[in-house]
Amino acid sequence: MKKILIPFALLLLSGLTFAQNKTKTKIAPTKTPFVWENANVYFIVTDRFKNGDPKNDHQFNRNQPTGKLRGFEGGDIRGIIQKLDEGYFTKLGITVIWMTPIVEQIHSGVDEGTGYTYGFHGYWTRDWTALDPNFGTRNDLAELVAKAHARGIRIMLDAVINHTGPVTAEDSVYPSEWVRTSPKCQYNSYDTNINCTLVENLPDVKTESKANVELPPFLVEKWKKEGRYEQEIKELDAFFKQTGYPRAPRYYIMKWLADYITDFGIDGYRVDTAKHTTEDVWADFKQVCDQAFATYKKNNPKKVLDNNPFFTVGEVYGYYIGGKQFYDYGDKKVNYFENGFTGLINFDFRNEAKMTYEPLFSKYNTILQNDLKGHTVMNYVSSHDDGWPFDKKREKAFESGTKLLLAPGISQVYYGDETARSLDIPGTQGDATLRSMMNWNELKNSTYRQAVLEHWQKLGNFRKNHPAVGAGVHQQIAATPYTFSRIYQNGAYSDAVVIALDVPSGEKTIETGQTFPEGTILRDAYSGKIATVKKGKVSLNTDYMIVLLEKK
Repeated sequence: MKKILIPFALLLLSGLTFAQNKTKTKIAPTKTPFVWENANVYFIVTDRFKNGDPKNDHQFNRNQPTGKLRGFEGGDIRGIIQKLDEGYFTKLGITVIWMTPIVEQIHSGVDEGTGYTYGFHGYWTRDWTALDPNFGTRNDLAELVAKAHARGIRIMLDAVINHTGPVTAEDSVYPSEWVRTSPKCQYNSYDTNINCTLVENLPDVKTESKANVELPPFLVEKWKKEGRYEQEIKELDAFFKQTGYPRAPRYYIMKWLADYITDFGIDGYRVDTAKHTTEDVWADFKQVCDQAFATYKKNNPKKVLDNNPFFTVGEVYGYYIGGKQFYDYGDKKVNYFENGFTGLINFDFRNEAKMTYEPLFSKYNTILQNDLKGHTVMNYVSSHDDGWPFDKKREKAFESGTKLLLAPGISQVYYGDETARSLDIPGTQGDATLRSMMNWNELKNSTYRQAVLEHWQKLGNFRKNHPAVGAGVHQQIAATPYTFSRIYQNGAYSDAVVIALDVPSGEKTIETGQTFPEGTILRDAYSGKIATVKKGKVSLNTDYMIVLLEKK
């Protein structure tokens, strides 16, 4: 087999070494229970991952020239299914796939100052009840969920209730009883984040209203043309009768989003722009989702994965773990964990990843095991709308994986983190630079990117196999080489691991403290080597500078 030689400078950047002989990642069989607090989430901009069906690339005559990377590029649900079939997500240790919204988008586009743009990103809703044909069909979604569940992978969709898509010549505004079109948000108080539009020409749904409103006439007309008006009305009538909710805009949208739970069995929602509505909206939404999930389980007992509840994680933009249970608007603090969310996206991890390991891990452990006990945060190093990622130039791809995948809390892998996909695309404006097509060809032709992927695969599967990594109690064992344990206990189930970082390549001795009894046979999940605990230590000879110890 041909040897792969990597420049020594790249090894220094990685904080580890890897064998010259490329080896396949081994995935240990496991019956590990799924724990949301330990989830390894793969976040996909649906349009930018893989084009599985070129026939759906040009829908609704979306053929006008756009700014660079601001039109539909062809990625779809079928492409995600293809990579699922290939085992890509399984090899990466992914336990949840989160996709940007796949509902029908506005048919035309707008220029917000960064070039003419279509709703490729999914956040410009036209009709919550339909899938956008650019992304695929209901059959595609059903197949994706079924195949993901068969592999123990959950599906999380993106919920947008705060706003519709922009108004265009082809896309009329929702009625005034549904939306406001002014003023624009000033973002300097609680009220000026909520009763306003996020940007110009992005109608804000009147989520605070509980007044009965009629369906938008254009939706009625659309549904009649599509031959599903009677069915939609029948379902709405049943929903409002069952819940007792008024026929207000927020509850219509909640019903439509809940349909993806009852119809397809999705497992969670990431909630968009959560801080731009009153918090009671999300408490109601969680109740609707929980009821829909219960209905799905009742109707599909053989398809139920386990007894985990429906999961909601909120995008409260600017929330950071140091805020603990509260987000501070300046004039008001809000506890979103008490209003429908088990988790919130942690917008500060990409900054705090600059810390050394122990201060980072111990801080997160202290907060999650105390102030946020029973809740969690979702960490990331890069994302679709964060222009200040941890490693924008992709010079620390190994370090990014080590810190993200070993940190307490949920890990959010943004597509291409694991392949060093570029986040700096010449000729783009705004967040388009973060949303390039997945770099499959670069991965195929780059030994460096293949090595990065292998590192993320090993760490991802270790996390997948051990709830202790993201949900367990962290304890430092030794400072040099840096060694720590994670221990997770839930009822009769327990899990323990010992991890050592920045250890010497070759012969090494790792302290295991009181984590494992004398004589316990351990496996290093990174190298595959076996060792036995003797006097609170194990000795190994590996080519790597990282050790992931688990019971054999």
